[in-house]
Amino acid sequence: MKLLRVGAKGAEKPAILAEDGSIRDLTGVVADIGGATLLPEGLEIIAGTDIASLPTLSADERIGPCVANVGKFICIGLNYADHAAETGAPIPEEPIIFMKATSAIIGPNDEVVIPKNAIKPDWEVELAIVIGKEARYVEEADAMDHVAGYCVCNDVSERHFQTERGGTWDKGKGADTFGPIGPWLVTKDEVADPQNLKMWLEVDGKRYQDGSTKTMIFGVAKVVSYVSQFMSLQPGDIITTGTPPGVGMGIKPEPVWLQPGNVMRLGIEGLGEQTQNVKAYSA
Repeated sequence: MKLLRVGAKGAEKPAILAEDGSIRDLTGVVADIGGATLLPEGLEIIAGTDIASLPTLSADERIGPCVANVGKFICIGLNYADHAAETGAPIPEEPIIFMKATSAIIGPNDEVVIPKNAIKPDWEVELAIVIGKEARYVEEADAMDHVAGYCVCNDVSERHFQTERGGTWDKGKGADTFGPIGPWLVTKDEVADPQNLKMWLEVDGKRYQDGSTKTMIFGVAKVVSYVSQFMSLQPGDIITTGTPPGVGMGIKPEPVWLQPGNVMRLGIEGLGEQTQNVKAYSA
């Protein structure tokens, strides 16, 4: 299933993408796409619904974040061998964990705002895992039982804040609008192999990232198991899993940074595409 949320910010309706490409209203079937809806029994309710009988929503309506009320927005850094190489960083021996603020979450096609005093804003196409069942001290062999599905994430970053302002990476990751997710949550039954998905990102029509989840250092099951050793994971939590090479800071001979007026387009095979206009911060 491809689950999404449609409507104005703060007033999104739960919806599903029908086989004919239409968007069907799940209002009355589930409360929203998040929390208990993502439990196995919640997804079973949707799967057992006659989708063709549901009202059709306009394709012109805004698509919101594909998960509502995200509790934790967890990130794995330097998780692609080829991306680590372009940054000059050693291959991590264990997954690197940091957090994005949940207030960074926006819809897949909403505007990305360069924050005040930013110097080095950057992009990162990433595969995001959506948790569907509580996970605590989970073994890797059982980790996939706790996954509801996947979505596209643009882990927008401010590299100056991230690496040159002291402390941890979080301050370069959590600005408002720095977490576009969607367009939809694709349930795990539709993704045969999450470690074999093509992914790409373009800025103003120029392709900078053209990679695959094949080069992930720590795969989906490992990541879920590992993170659950340090914090419990709840339905609707998101773990975004790192990016392939081609980020702005890795461009040679000079890095390329996002500018107001840029347009980012990105996507992952089978998970949909995003488009974001970049604008400057204004009070």
